[in-house]
Amino acid sequence: MNKSTKKKPIKKSVQKKKRGGYKPKTTVAERLAKKTWDMEQIGKIEMLGLTDKQLADILNVDQRTIDRWKKDKEFVTVLKKGKLVADNEMIKSLYKSGMGYDYEEVKQTVVRDDAGKLITKLITKTSKHVPPTPASMIFWLKNRQGWVDKQDFGGFDDLTITVKLVD
Repeated sequence: MNKSTKKKPIKKSVQKKKRGGYKPKTTVAERLAKKTWDMEQIGKIEMLGLTDKQLADILNVDQRTIDRWKKDKEFVTVLKKGKLVADNEMIKSLYKSGMGYDYEEVKQTVVRDDAGKLITKLITKTSKHVPPTPASMIFWLKNRQGWVDKQDFGGFDDLTITVKLVD
């Protein structure tokens, strides 16, 4: 047999192990489970309006770990849903503060006789009004309508003012 007809062995590509050996990829849910947390709990924590740093402190991980975990679609979705709930509550509060609102205050008074024995409980209900807060209105208008504090009146660029001092 000549050299041209001889079959050459096929080389198989072998993936070299990285330093530290092969580490199977785990999901964020699996990592959280090791810490006795689950995705539903993470969503509830985010509903409180916490920052990523505060979440990292609660989970006892570094903030960079949270940033890495954000590559996991399920984790990001849970974070976004939780933050959306907190943001919507804040929007409602800001709107309510800017518009003013009414509420009913309930006071309970206990009436006792001379011996200290309970005679009755008096419940007083009072309607109260909280007026609109200008700061809330301004904040809303700046963010929703593009309102600015400094007004540009324009048209005064070519105006010249001459002041003469008289002795």
